[in-house]
Amino acid sequence: MDIDRIIEKAGGADEIAALAGVGLEAVRKWRQSRMVPTKHWPALLRVPGIALQDLTADLTTTETQQEQERETDVSNPCPPGANAALVLADGTVLWGRGFGAHTEGAVGELCFSTGMTGYQETLTDPSFAGQIVTFTFPHIGNVGTNADDNEALKMAALGAVVKEDITAPASWRSHEPFAAWLRDHGRAGISGIDTRAITRTLRDNGPQTAILAFPENGRIDTDSLLNRARQWPGLEGMDLAKEVTRPKRVWTEGVWHSTKPVRENRRRVVAMDYGAKDNILRCLVTAGCDVTVLPATATAEEILELKPEGVFLSNGPGDPAATGTYAVPAIRKVLDANVPVFGICLGHQLLAQALGGKTYKLERGHRGANQPVKDVETGRVEITSQNHGFAVDEESLPADVKVTHVSLFDGSNEGIASTTKDAFSVQYHPEASPGPSDSFYLFERFVAVMDRRAKAGA
Repeated sequence: MDIDRIIEKAGGADEIAALAGVGLEAVRKWRQSRMVPTKHWPALLRVPGIALQDLTADLTTTETQQEQERETDVSNPCPPGANAALVLADGTVLWGRGFGAHTEGAVGELCFSTGMTGYQETLTDPSFAGQIVTFTFPHIGNVGTNADDNEALKMAALGAVVKEDITAPASWRSHEPFAAWLRDHGRAGISGIDTRAITRTLRDNGPQTAILAFPENGRIDTDSLLNRARQWPGLEGMDLAKEVTRPKRVWTEGVWHSTKPVRENRRRVVAMDYGAKDNILRCLVTAGCDVTVLPATATAEEILELKPEGVFLSNGPGDPAATGTYAVPAIRKVLDANVPVFGICLGHQLLAQALGGKTYKLERGHRGANQPVKDVETGRVEITSQNHGFAVDEESLPADVKVTHVSLFDGSNEGIASTTKDAFSVQYHPEASPGPSDSFYLFERFVAVMDRRAKAGA
């Protein structure tokens, strides 16, 4: 079916929309799918110059059969033009068009990200494991994908929810269209969704469990999907760091196109991988560190055997209290060995626990590249990149731990430091991939601590 030729014969998009009794959005979806739903064929056949063979040409028997089944099967409520659904545990059903890999249903915590760029980095951030990401920015996928922007070897998020249909890539850096990239990673996306409505729901009602279905046969049982969504236990109590961590390795790659001079006196750092983004490791190298990465389950003995001058605690997914059952004892022994520690995101929450604090689930997570954070001591405001659904409970912190940063969105904790040990951490992502680079100084602060100790002979 040459959809563009059919629209031209009908007199243009406005004319064919009026003829079929649909909006221009439907016509745009016809262009994308290269097919007009069979229910509209009788109207189009009244147009001089449009024949049945025009509508059926190049349309496979399978496609025709699936379209007819969707229109006649009362047990499959999928409306015309839709082939995917997002079902929330509260009973909300949102219909849309699927892209990427087919799935009978990926279930997880539905969240939203406010970033206007960096959808590829967002979806490959291991901190998004167990979550379906709704993008508030409407145009996702428009610059395609490339091999450089992945933050991990595979996509961590369970799926993507977007407003506009995916268009052809418009960037010289693109190696592969977004939909094809998703398919390669075995993940689905859904477009045509009112992402503002989702954002308001999550803002007003807190985290929601959801399931994204894009079945190959086009048959969607919303009752079954709702039941599966309601049975999912949620992220509280879930340890996901073990699922995204990687084996021991030496990391040598620095930040691309960095103008910073290469340091001669480099510092030995062990980076604990609870779900580390690659760009975080690049920042450590660029700041002057020789980095050895250890998996999340590494013991204190394995860490200290490498004689590190500093230990870095990475970002990661899941409940910090669950990951802390094995991570916190190791961190405490590192602190007892008087080794400097720097943590971010999940690493921040784990350090807080190791120092005597507690964590809790936020009513509204922080995800995006435009989050304002205030440095308590200097009064400076940083615009930061963030991705977390848990936070440190400031009231639980002992007297020898001070608050260093706070969120200007909701006042939650964004940073701490020990007053008795060389240990500090922040909740946000100072590597900012994607996002602003206001906070790179934290990597340099970590190196400065190790430099000072080396000079003093500690």
